[in-house]
Amino acid sequence: MTSSASPAVPRTLVLVKPDGVRRGLAGEILRRVEAKGYALVAVELKHATEELLAQHYAEHQGKPFFAPLVEFMSSGPVLAIVLEGQGVIQGFRSLAGTTDPTTAAPGTIRGDLGRDWGLDVQQNLVHGSDSDESAAREIGLWFPSL
Repeated sequence: MTSSASPAVPRTLVLVKPDGVRRGLAGEILRRVEAKGYALVAVELKHATEELLAQHYAEHQGKPFFAPLVEFMSSGPVLAIVLEGQGVIQGFRSLAGTTDPTTAAPGTIRGDLGRDWGLDVQQNLVHGSDSDESAAREIGLWFPSL
């Protein structure tokens, strides 16, 4: 007898960073994600602790931008989102645009809504997991019940 179980649908973690929440862009970012056709699995407005951020950005500990990054990410609420859909990791990263909002393509979240503010840390509105492994680890940190 063969198994009829279908493979799990890919998921990713998306964060609307404090600059996006502060500027009132969370709804527009969610609109773009939903228009793309991805399913919202979980959405929660959270105040990220330094402990959570240290775990989330563990690979950057010891780098000069680590402390300013944690300070920025803990400066206000973050909208944490779990998305689901085929190709969701690459699809969201494409929707987000390149890390630098100055050079991000028009039509992307960062290209349309972001800009360089001349600060120590790039405030670029959103984070999206970069691989299946990162997505699983990050979802576990931000949404332990999933």
